[in-house]
Amino acid sequence: MTYNGVLTTFPKEIRVFIASFVIILSVGFFTGLLFIRETESTTPAGIEENYMGNEDDEAADVMKFKKGDREMLTIVHTHILSMSMIFFLLGGLVWMTDCSKKWKLFLTIEPFLSVILTFGGIYLMWKGISWFKYIVIFSGILMTLTFTGSATMVLWQSLRPARK
Repeated sequence: MTYNGVLTTFPKEIRVFIASFVIILSVGFFTGLLFIRETESTTPAGIEENYMGNEDDEAADVMKFKKGDREMLTIVHTHILSMSMIFFLLGGLVWMTDCSKKWKLFLTIEPFLSVILTFGGIYLMWKGISWFKYIVIFSGILMTLTFTGSATMVLWQSLRPARK
């Protein structure tokens, strides 16, 4: 089965449909990053404070409390399920682009590892293994880079003129 580069052979209407999907998916993904910035969870200390609370800090501008069991399970559960679907759909489109197999393999498998490390890491940090906050930062950055690379590649090849 030949699938390498098949995306560029699709009719213009289908490529525009795919590009529209990737644009809206990207708006949703990057809105999530804005939320992370709003909660000040872009640093190891900020991540820990967001999930573990800051009740001991009387000088804190915003009081945060440790997340409860149900809230943590909901956060981890919903994010792992939704992010795995996002990367599955985007990965399917990546495999139809004209690019090397090794690059496609990295862009389609790495995000699943990052999802587990990011949200599993948040859970383990919340359970008391505080050094996981560094893994959460690293895997979150890597997940964002692979999403951006995949989305850019699919958009680029969806919007360029069709190949016969």
